[in-house]
Amino acid sequence: MIEKTRPFAVFDLDGTLADSSHRQRFLDRKPRDWDAFFTAAPADPPLAEGVALCAAAAEECEVVYLTGRPERCRRDTVAWLAEQGLPAGTVHMRRNDDRRPARVTKLEILRRLGRDREIRMLVDDDELVCDAAERAGFRVVRARWTEAGAALKDAQEREGRT
Repeated sequence: MIEKTRPFAVFDLDGTLADSSHRQRFLDRKPRDWDAFFTAAPADPPLAEGVALCAAAAEECEVVYLTGRPERCRRDTVAWLAEQGLPAGTVHMRRNDDRRPARVTKLEILRRLGRDREIRMLVDDDELVCDAAERAGFRVVRARWTEAGAALKDAQEREGRT
């Protein structure tokens, strides 16, 4: 059982724990093929740096996963986390119809989580999410071990898709 007083360590998925670069090609075309992009997610290789940081954080913190993936991807996402041997943790996903930028949706969830518990860190690769979280007073670890493509960065900010 997880002790409810442990601080949270909050981890993003795509570009932080999961290497989504193989599926970014679905976003380079017009129109973007979001169904194919998310359908390919179970084939994401893990990112060693993120996985190691997550495992280390779990020694002192309760791990929480915070992703811009839509709720319809929950089953595949939870299965992928288990297959990688990542720590058990609550997975927060966006509603299927939520198209707000990740910097808005993720900050909203961080604030809610932080009302009752310390958030030790947020680990994310999206610079706009990181900037917003830092401005709100959260400790941020920027996941700079991979580079998101231009189409994915645009999609995160303009289309609110991941």
